[in-house]
Amino acid sequence: MVWDGFIRGTTTEGAMPSTPPPTHLSIVVLPFANIGGDPEQDYFADGVTESLTTDLSRIRDSFVIASTTALTFKGMAVDVKKVGRELNVRYVLEGSVQRGSNRLRVNVQLIDAKTGNHLWAERFDKPVADLFDMQDEIVSRLANTLDAQLIAAEARLAQRSPHPDAMDLYFQGIACLHEGLTNEHLAQARGFFERALALDPDCVEALVGSAIVDFNRGANFSIDDRAALLAAAEGALIKALSLAPQYAPAHMYLGAVHIFTARAAQGIAECEHALSLDRNLANAHGWIGLAKYFLARAEETEAHVHEALRLSPRDIWVYRWMLFVGCANVQLNADAEAVAWLRRSIEANRNFPLAHFHLAAALALLGWLDEARAAAQVGLALDPGFTIRRFQRHAPSNNPTYLVRRERFYEGMRLAGLPEG
Repeated sequence: MVWDGFIRGTTTEGAMPSTPPPTHLSIVVLPFANIGGDPEQDYFADGVTESLTTDLSRIRDSFVIASTTALTFKGMAVDVKKVGRELNVRYVLEGSVQRGSNRLRVNVQLIDAKTGNHLWAERFDKPVADLFDMQDEIVSRLANTLDAQLIAAEARLAQRSPHPDAMDLYFQGIACLHEGLTNEHLAQARGFFERALALDPDCVEALVGSAIVDFNRGANFSIDDRAALLAAAEGALIKALSLAPQYAPAHMYLGAVHIFTARAAQGIAECEHALSLDRNLANAHGWIGLAKYFLARAEETEAHVHEALRLSPRDIWVYRWMLFVGCANVQLNADAEAVAWLRRSIEANRNFPLAHFHLAAALALLGWLDEARAAAQVGLALDPGFTIRRFQRHAPSNNPTYLVRRERFYEGMRLAGLPEG
């Protein structure tokens, strides 16, 4: 929600203004400062401010002060605590734009409006190209990073709340997922989402959170009840969309469920619909890339992952996107390229067992058996229940070409010493 104006309490003679406490995800994007005074750069700074305000308002249940109000602070020395009180927001985002001879630098910082503490800061430094193309890319990167940073900040606040509400619990659950998709983190996240739904059975965010847990467990090739888990995830997402039909993450994860249940084309359509609702949803590009791989169109996967990385190069899910490209390269018999991508995936997150199993297969196919066996053992330490037979039985696509090409993985996994099952 974008709200234009100041929140003012009702007053009576001698009484203090009555103002409710700031809501979750309430923020103002102050006008970005133009360091240098170039008028063309001034338009760019204002455009970043306005576009970022619009994009942050797409976050469900966010409360974002409209740019028309924020622009009244342009050129002023701002006391962020005072701004927070006047606008009744939890967070203030401020930034600056500086152009050199051939580079553009954007500095940004997220501030706790109550304490004045800096929660996050980032600098974007890029060669000057078309300013308006750069504006779109910078705004997308900022919006994606801010989404994760705001969730982390809300989760920290929720931990200190003696009586957490459903959204407090939701933020804590998502923060657990951001720590990694281990069984431990998934179980912790599920606990928070279940508590949230006990307080509010129609909490859309918690419904999607519970679906994310079931989906990620169902996408795991080391368990036998994956069909039931994926069906549960689909049911929760359908309920969420019945309550909030335009909630982009619900469409994206419904697309992911379709992709893992032999409905890749339908999954692509859901993810494309999610992107029509939120252009910054980088993860949707990653899922589309995976779907192309399941449809035996592996040569198209890397382009979709590059688009995801362009929008969100430091995303918490980059390790998964890199895994998708690694798998696609194995399907294309480009095993050396697969190893490079899979190693990047593991560097981004060493606790994702599938990346180790696929790396083991790719290394073995190259004949590097000692490294392959070492990678297999690392994966098995993270996921002792993995077997080649389960992996084979739970193929997420029935595309004949994909299934034929998948045989290479079984061969590589056997050479790497992974258990047959």
